[in-house]
Amino acid sequence: MTFYTLKYIQNNQNADKTMLYILMLIAAVAMIVFTLLYLHNRFATRYRDLGIIALLFLFLFAGTQYEKYVKINTRKAQATQIVPFINSVAEDENVKDSDVLVSSTDLVDGMIVRIDSKGIDYQLNLNPDRNIYTLTRAHVIDHRVDVRE
Repeated sequence: MTFYTLKYIQNNQNADKTMLYILMLIAAVAMIVFTLLYLHNRFATRYRDLGIIALLFLFLFAGTQYEKYVKINTRKAQATQIVPFINSVAEDENVKDSDVLVSSTDLVDGMIVRIDSKGIDYQLNLNPDRNIYTLTRAHVIDHRVDVRE
């Protein structure tokens, strides 16, 4: 079972986008170069075709980037829900927030909450409004855990 700390949840909200930006830049430069070559020699239609292909790649990369942008914003919204929850559990249990481990990076009903310093596991029960929770003592079958910090 994998558990996540508050530090992990806050630090892993951003994905590495460098490679996608490089591919978008290459496609844009290729499109500009092929457009200039086509304008210089209008009889060589291969440059126009290559420019159109570069434009299509640019649109593909931009669409992929937009999809990642939407996904990152969704993850940030979910992380903003779980951070106050972890702080609340830490305050209620009188432990540091770094001692509270959760089995999901999203605030979901039924996830496991572990108080690491006490070695106690709880199952989360949320009300339909997701603003009130109860923790029920849980017993995990497999005690081997992977903690992501």
